[in-house]
Formats: sequence, C-alpha cells, structure tokens
Amino acid sequence: MTPTLQSENAPEKQMVSGRRAMLGTIAAAVGAGFTRPAAAQTTQASPTPTLTIGYVHWLHSVETISYIFTPPPDNGRSGAEVAITDNNTTGRFLNQNFGLSVVETRTNEDPVAALNTLIAKGVRLVVTDRPAADVLKLADAGAPHGVTIFNAGAAEDALREENCRGNVIHTAPSYYMLTDALAQYLIWKRWPRWFLAYGMQPNDLLLADAFRRSAKIFGAHIVADRQYKGKAGSRETDSGLIELQEQLPVFSQNAPNYDVLVCADENSVFAGYMPYRTWDARPVAGSAGLIPTSWDPNSLEFGGKQMQDRFVAYAHRFMTALDMNAWVAVRMIGTAASYAQSLEPDKIMAYMRGPDFQLGAYRGLSLSVRDWNGQVRQAILLSDSGRTVVSMSPQPGFLHQVTVLDTLGTDKPETKCKLAMARKG
Repeated sequence: MTPTLQSENAPEKQMVSGRRAMLGTIAAAVGAGFTRPAAAQTTQASPTPTLTIGYVHWLHSVETISYIFTPPPDNGRSGAEVAITDNNTTGRFLNQNFGLSVVETRTNEDPVAALNTLIAKGVRLVVTDRPAADVLKLADAGAPHGVTIFNAGAAEDALREENCRGNVIHTAPSYYMLTDALAQYLIWKRWPRWFLAYGMQPNDLLLADAFRRSAKIFGAHIVADRQYKGKAGSRETDSGLIELQEQLPVFSQNAPNYDVLVCADENSVFAGYMPYRTWDARPVAGSAGLIPTSWDPNSLEFGGKQMQDRFVAYAHRFMTALDMNAWVAVRMIGTAASYAQSLEPDKIMAYMRGPDFQLGAYRGLSLSVRDWNGQVRQAILLSDSGRTVVSMSPQPGFLHQVTVLDTLGTDKPETKCKLAMARKG
C-alpha cells in the first residue's frame, strides 16, 4: 500500500463506493464551512444517537528543566475535547453525536476504579495517558467487558510487543518509533558517530536501548556510551548556571571523535542542560536539542495551522504531543464510526483495525493501525526544542514494501506480539 500525502482539510481518503462518496462530500462541505439548513435541524424526528468516549486522565506534576514547558493540568484532556468537537462537526450530517466522559486520577489512585466508573455508564472506548503498568491494568480489567483502551501516553515498546494486549490501540509513538525517526535524520545528515548519554531511571535505560537498536538498524556507530549520574541542577539557585558551566563539559570530556551527542533522559535531569555545554562543539539530540515528537506547536504544514488555531482558541495555550495523541484517539473513533455508519463499539473497532482505515493528522502521511501490535503508524516530527520543526521522518530514501511509515518502530517480521495469530484463531 502506497502512503498518500494529504491535509486534514481534504477528505481523509478517496471514496470508491457510493456510501464513501457521500461521506467525502460531507467532509468537503464541512471543510468549506457548509452549514445545514435551519429547516433540516428543526424537523429531526428523533434525538441524535450519542457515543460516549471515556478518558482516564492522569493528574500529576512533571519537573522540567525549561520552566515555560511545564505540562498544563489539562495536558491531553484538551486534545480529546477538541477532537469531540471535530467528530461532531461531521457527525451531525450522519445523525451521530459524540461525548466525552473524563475521570481524573492521581498517581496513588487505582485507575481500574476509574475504568469501572466508566463501564457502569456503558462506556466501551476509553482513552488514557496513565503509565505503562496502568495501561496493562486497564486493558486486563476492561477486556471481559468488551472495552478497548487507547494508550495516548506510554511509549514503552513492551506494551506493543511481549506484553501486548488485543484490546489496546497505541496512539502514542513507541520509543523505537521515536529513536528510528531521529536516527534516519542523523544518517541522512551523515552524522553516524554518536555519543550516547543516558540517565539512571528505568525509562532512561529503555530509551537508551532504543537508541542502540536504531543505531544498529540504520548504520550509526555509538563511539561513546556513558551514564550521567549527577543530580538535577537547580534552576532557582543563584550559582546554578556557574556550576553547570563548570561541571557539565567534564561529562563529555575525553570522548572519541563524535558527530552528535544523543541523550536519553526521560525525567529532565540533565539533557536540557547539554546544548552549548559539551566539551567539544557538537549538536545535541534525543531528549534535548533535536527532539523526535508526535507534535510540535510550530508545525503548520499539511493544514497544521488550522489545527493549531483551533486548539489555541479552545484551550488558550499551545498543543502538546500528548494533546495530539489524545486527539488522534478520539478522531480515530469518530472517523471509523463515520465509515462504519455505526456507533456500536465492535463495528467501530472492526473498521478501525481493517485495511481501509486511514486518518489525516496534519503530518502528511495518513495514520493507520498496525494489525500485528495495535500501534498507530504515524510520521514523527523533529523539533528544535519547541522553537521550529527541523524535519519530519520517515526521511527520503528509507523505503518499505508496504508503507514508509513502517520504517519507524517494530515491523511485522520482527514483532514479538501474537495478536495477529490470536485474531485468526
């Protein structure tokens, strides 16, 4: 299947049947600002059926080196809420309505209790941004009730592989997808010699392993591999900048010749301090500097400005990657419901997992679901720490027999997930 370049303003895929042609006409009318005549609104015979989508939202504080990039409390949630509005823009022409039921949870609270609250309301499609362990808890607790979980936050590849679940869709890109996206660009730039610096937390180790895997796949060489064991610097200490200027260069001193410092620091301990502080004059990438991400506030191509303006008007802030992941989850549900002409969760998921499903998401290449592990295929932006979009992967020249998007992350022949066999059986 050849991937297509498209904008979210256009119909999300070419229609070949009468039913799909009708949906394409509706989508075009919505994009042009078409409104239904008042008479049609007042003569509706029955209430519009409503599908309620659940959201188990994780309220927690995140320490970041950059004060202005501290995640807002509605991080992710606002993306889902904007997507509900988008779903209803098209849904009103198809006699479909969508609602969002959010359950706020804190770190020490049981996410399954939140899920049970949604199940009691009849909700069967649930988005969450809880950590990886909680995604598994939600999937296992929801499976007997026919619940599908949309993982918008956890990047661990084990969720897609050895610990995969048949009732989970991953709209968050995996670590392998993110590191592959960066690796392709660094190889395209002919920067194959990497200095890998990683932190001490479990997710830092997973991300570092992902970078090692990507280096091997795309032909990069890790010439230095060092763990940063220092503590997080204090951005409020008067002498903090002086200490960082004196201490951090020593970490990268006496390294073999390298092209780029690649950081694996999921907890914002040191990576953000590395640009301009390396011993040698080298660019920084990974968790700081050039960052692979599913979204960036500066992405304006492929209709991205429309998305950004719509989000800012609603949330009064810029859209984050988690917002985009949650938006994608809710829009996938709405799009599948449109094409399936049904609000029944089973029919929605059957269409979403099928070969015809695609979703435009302002990154050129259409999103779809990998049938072997439930991961959503998607292009990855490479951001200059939130200032500009430097590039977007897959990069030119990296080819695949099915879709170039499958050059990012675990491909079907490599998967350890048994979902495909389980569905056949």
